[in-house]
Amino acid sequence: MSDARSRMVARAAQEIAPGMVVNLGIGLPTQVVNHLPADFPVCLHSENGLTGIGAMLPYDEADRNLIDAGGAYVSTIPGSAFFDSAVSFALVRSGRLDLTLLGAFEVARNGDLANWKIPGKFSPGAGGAIELAQKARRVVVMTTHCDRKGNPKLLDACTLPLTARGRVARIYTDMAVVDVTPNGFALRELATGVSVAELRAATGASITIPQSDIPTF
Repeated sequence: MSDARSRMVARAAQEIAPGMVVNLGIGLPTQVVNHLPADFPVCLHSENGLTGIGAMLPYDEADRNLIDAGGAYVSTIPGSAFFDSAVSFALVRSGRLDLTLLGAFEVARNGDLANWKIPGKFSPGAGGAIELAQKARRVVVMTTHCDRKGNPKLLDACTLPLTARGRVARIYTDMAVVDVTPNGFALRELATGVSVAELRAATGASITIPQSDIPTF
């Protein structure tokens, strides 16, 4: 993982407050667990049937039967619980998640999210993303600011099939921390070494820039 992405994951981990019930989506969000102190009082939820998730483990130390929703080997902590998919999604659908951290292909300035399908490419399905994005009390995205071809992921409007409409509250990228406001994107923090001009050029929509000093991470 690049230094910029590592700093993004570490910064996104600060979104989690003590006592929260949090779902970490497939991809970059699953790395957040490694940036939480071992004794941090949080209940991490995985939609394949686990609450109480400890640090990710290397292959030679892992229990091969214990994985998160993205297939990564994880550990348990005191109080961990296992259950079937019906119970897992009942937790989601009943609004018991304080926060979900999700990956994204695109995010629109009004908070629309597209993260489950790129037409013409194989997709195993939407998984739990649609329900997580609809039902969690707060939806936060973690993603690279641009795709592999250099195209912006933060747009005026999504071009890909939507996962949820108007649900994203904040976006952590390798370039910035951006909030979704009633007036569109608003810059909150810049990644170290990134200029405002570079951020504007990499963003496919207008973005409000603070007049005073901008914090960095």
